[in-house]
Amino acid sequence: MNKIIFFAQIRELVGSEYIMLDAKQLSVSHLIDQLSERGEKWLLAFKENNVLCAVNQTLVELNYIIQDGDEIAFFPPVTGG
Repeated sequence: MNKIIFFAQIRELVGSEYIMLDAKQLSVSHLIDQLSERGEKWLLAFKENNVLCAVNQTLVELNYIIQDGDEIAFFPPVTGG
């Protein structure tokens, strides 16, 4: 089982701080695809894969394969000046 955490506008769009989901052996990209299928707000939150992902508090690429017990966090790209 995996804890999937949402930050900032992603959290606002999906209406949840986190969910528990069995995502082991999925790539982050495939997980995003599955989450996007949950409805229009979810699709908007993950549109065009315009999100960053950390697994166990380490930034990962979208091809990272999730393991049982991994904590996955999604957040929007950070911009600043």
